[in-house]
Formats: sequence, structure tokens, C-alpha cells
Amino acid sequence: MKAVVIAAGEGTRLRPLTEDKPKGMVEIDGKPILTHCFEYLTDLGADELIVVVGYKKEVIVSHYDDEFEGVPITYTHQREPKGIAHALLTAEEHIDDDFMLMLGDNIFAANLADVVDRQREDRADAAFLVEEVPMEEADRYGVCDTNDYGEVTDIVEKPDDPPTNLVLTGFYTFTPAIFHACHLVQPSGRGEYEVSDAIDLLLRSGRTIDAVKMDGWRIDVGYPEDRDEAERRLQEQRGEASAETDAESGTETADASSNE
Repeated sequence: MKAVVIAAGEGTRLRPLTEDKPKGMVEIDGKPILTHCFEYLTDLGADELIVVVGYKKEVIVSHYDDEFEGVPITYTHQREPKGIAHALLTAEEHIDDDFMLMLGDNIFAANLADVVDRQREDRADAAFLVEEVPMEEADRYGVCDTNDYGEVTDIVEKPDDPPTNLVLTGFYTFTPAIFHACHLVQPSGRGEYEVSDAIDLLLRSGRTIDAVKMDGWRIDVGYPEDRDEAERRLQEQRGEASAETDAESGTETADASSNE
């Protein structure tokens, strides 16, 4: 399965970290956000990375060149910042089957594989990871509603009065049908072509879309404090994993000693 990564953003809210580099190249825990994204996707079995670049694209291209850990990279160019649906259309000619989509400004420690598995069941036309947030924060995101089976019944981008607190997290799987929907999307009130509007068009055409609730955490790195929080969590997670390994090693040593 191919993976599309949206990495065209300028990251103005991350200044001064993005004065000389795009948002995806801001380092967290010793490596760029994009490297984290590429690692997630290759671990999920991505056999090609299609990276949508824009602002200071040469920094990304020169850093990764044409592959990541043996997985080929194809670059497409979003010439104007007109939203995710607009960015996704730059990858259309490279996609002919189900694919993953990741926004290149997110750090995850979550059940991404569950979304891919749901897509591979061939029951749904799309699936995406969703997160429950405090209701007062829901208007910052794309918000969706679901039925008792976990199927999406409604979706709206940054609503003034959110119907639920279930929000999109930046990881999706789609069939190529999403491209037709993206072509039909009209600019939103903020002048962008929203991927949530494209998903809504799929819903209105009778297609099945599944929401997979997140098990774990993710951080949308929009501000310097988000970067700091993501780094803290990754370091904490690594420390916990190291402690578990040390504990297991100690148990094995004790067992071996008791058998001497």
C-alpha cells in the first residue's frame, strides 16, 4: 500500500523554528517530524512514500533524496497553500489502489495499524483514526459523528458548535474514490479545500467510512509548546521501554542464577 504524506505547510505558528525550514523538518527527539512519520508508515508496510512538498521544499528533498530506508520517495508540489484536499490531488496520478494518508505534522504513539487493517477488510471506502477531546477544544478540528457500528454519519470542519467531541487525528486510509470527491470540493469559509468536505461528499454518495478510536496518544505539532510536549512524551516512552527491558533482563539473570 502506498502512503501520501502532506508536508507542504509553512508552519507560521511554529516560528522561529520554521524560519529556515518547513514544518515537517522541525526536530523532535533528535529527528525531523517527517522522519517519525516515515517510520510509522514503513512500519505499516508502505511500499512507496508520496510526499507533497511546498514551502522550502528543497530542504526536504535534499535531506531525504529519493528513498527512506529502502522505500522509494516520489515528490509532488503544492504550489499554493489551499488545503489538504488540494494537496492530495497533486498525488492523484501516482495512486491506483487503496492508500494511506498522513499529515506530516503529527507525532503518534497509537493504533495506526487498526486503521490499515480496517481498510484491508474491503468493507469500507475509507477509515481514519479519531480521538475524543474536551468539548471546548473540538472546534479546532474536523469533527465527526458515528453510529453504533463505528461508521461515520456526519463530518464537519472546525464547526462553531461541534456536534460531538470526536475529532480527526491526521491519519486516514482511502480508496481512489477520494480523488473524485476532492475535485468536487468547493473552498471553505477560510478559502481552503478541506479533506473533511471531500469525506462528506463520499458519505453523501452512500459510501461507507469507518472511524477507529485512538488507543494511545498523538500530538498535532502546531506551536512550539506542542513540539516540547511531543519530545517529552517520546522521551518518557523510551524511558519506560528501557525500564521494562532492564526489568526483564534482571528477571532472566535471576532465573539463570537460581538454576546454577
